[in-house]
Amino acid sequence: MWNQTSTFEFLLWGLSEQAQQQHILFLLFLWMYVVTVAGNLLTVLAIGTDTHLHTPMYFFLASLSCTDIFFTSTTVPKALVNILTHSRSISYAGCLAQLYFFLTFGDMDIFLLAVMAYDRYVAICHPLHYTMIMSLHRCAVLVTACWTLTSLVAMTHTSLISRLSFCSKTIPDFFCDLGPLMKVSCSDAQVSELVLLFLGGTVILIPFMLILVSYIRIVSAILRAPSAQGRRKAFSTCGSHLVVVALFFGTVIRAYLCPSSSSSNSVEEDTAAAVMYTVVTPLLNPFIYSLRNKDMKAAVVRLLKGRVSFSQGQRLLLRN
Repeated sequence: MWNQTSTFEFLLWGLSEQAQQQHILFLLFLWMYVVTVAGNLLTVLAIGTDTHLHTPMYFFLASLSCTDIFFTSTTVPKALVNILTHSRSISYAGCLAQLYFFLTFGDMDIFLLAVMAYDRYVAICHPLHYTMIMSLHRCAVLVTACWTLTSLVAMTHTSLISRLSFCSKTIPDFFCDLGPLMKVSCSDAQVSELVLLFLGGTVILIPFMLILVSYIRIVSAILRAPSAQGRRKAFSTCGSHLVVVALFFGTVIRAYLCPSSSSSNSVEEDTAAAVMYTVVTPLLNPFIYSLRNKDMKAAVVRLLKGRVSFSQGQRLLLRN
């Protein structure tokens, strides 16, 4: 058993144990990280500098893009540095810090996806009351509540993990996460496991059900639309959104609510699932939610051509 001291370090399993794959993995993940940050940053700038996009829907989209940048930056840069330096170490304090921020931004992603689904439900099913329901005050309260809840949940999990002792230094993942840390603990982790199931189930499943209910109501409303072309366009948009939601929540549920063994194959499967929701989904979000949108594409073009004054973006979002 190792004591948690300032000199204690964990060893991360990494993305692969195969030495010949490290160079390819470094280039692949570097490309995905750059594209993710660039795509989401472009989305934030386009929304912030175009007054036509200062509405609740784009406010939530900008919040999601900011969260995705921080979410990916919590894990991928450290993994890239470890590959480049041929080192797998991370300090105990660094591991806990990474765990806290990973949980905060990851849970924020979940909540924002649910809020965005609710926003679309109100816009499509209650268009006459949309301005009143999704007011400036309500949008600000929703986002503030999301940040508060995610911080409290992350702090609870991190505090419980900090009380454990560890029999092994090797964490079976490429970043510090709850499941892998509890696997290498030699303390009684029953309380942490119960809290993970309760809080994890609440944080993951309730927003997921809210998203499903929202899109069921949206689809029902679309089917009643008189225009066939409008129905096709709406189904195309909703379908792409649901693909991202299914990919994200499917892998998150697999990682946190479905226990796995410590075998090598299981570790590789867990790592693949983690890559999907930590790297692939934030990479896809700008393309699914932004570049398929006509107004967003026009704003991005104007931004890239320098036709939009940045002074317009100082009042970020929400005009009733």
